[in-house]
Amino acid sequence: MIKVNNVFYKYENYTALEDINFSIEENEKVALLGSNGSGKSTLLRILAALYFPNKGEYFFENEKVTKKIAKKLRPKIGILFQNPDSMIFNPTVYDEIAFSLKEFGFKNIEERVKTIAKEFNLEKFLNKSPINLSGGEKQKVMLASILAYEPKVLLLDEPTTAMDPKTTGWFIDFLLELNKTIILATHDLAVAYETCDRAIVLDESHKIIYDGDMEKLMENLDILIKANLIHQHKHKHKRFIHSHYHTHFDIINHK
Repeated sequence: MIKVNNVFYKYENYTALEDINFSIEENEKVALLGSNGSGKSTLLRILAALYFPNKGEYFFENEKVTKKIAKKLRPKIGILFQNPDSMIFNPTVYDEIAFSLKEFGFKNIEERVKTIAKEFNLEKFLNKSPINLSGGEKQKVMLASILAYEPKVLLLDEPTTAMDPKTTGWFIDFLLELNKTIILATHDLAVAYETCDRAIVLDESHKIIYDGDMEKLMENLDILIKANLIHQHKHKHKRFIHSHYHTHFDIINHK
């Protein structure tokens, strides 16, 4: 479904992605892992046809993605940004969910809005301004507005940052049941491990240093350290001070 060949992307002052290569099959759930600044968000924007590589090629369903066909791809690919406030611009939650449905020419808009609002437990907010909701509720609204038009691919950029633990738990359960191609960009190993079977890891040189099984990645301290996904620091337990690798996730064996 997705194929990326030798992709480079440069901003004015620095390189964000260097020689990126991978393929993703339909209905795969892939974690795109890396520390802040590794290039995850830039890569998602390329996959959403919002940015275009300076060098290299990106294919979606065997068609090379260019500016000329970007508009045709928009109904097939949904992207959820890290900060929901950057996506909100409609006066009510109803209008926010309905916006893309109108843009893409759906006819049964009211029915679709009500159905997706019920699925996301947003019915009581439909006539309210999304600006006044909590961060987690805003993310739910934006996710509902994307899934309402049923894209084939869902791109998620650090989606749990604004969520409290309860909403994060709901989100993980929701993704596990969702039958779509999902690319989840995060530096949260716990969320990635719970939701994805495969991991693509970017390091701070903006290159892919791992592409493979999530379980095997969690056992590979060298890769996790190189990607700055775990760190070592001291802990005090009663009278004893010792150090071990720390990830806020207990699957890594203490060293």
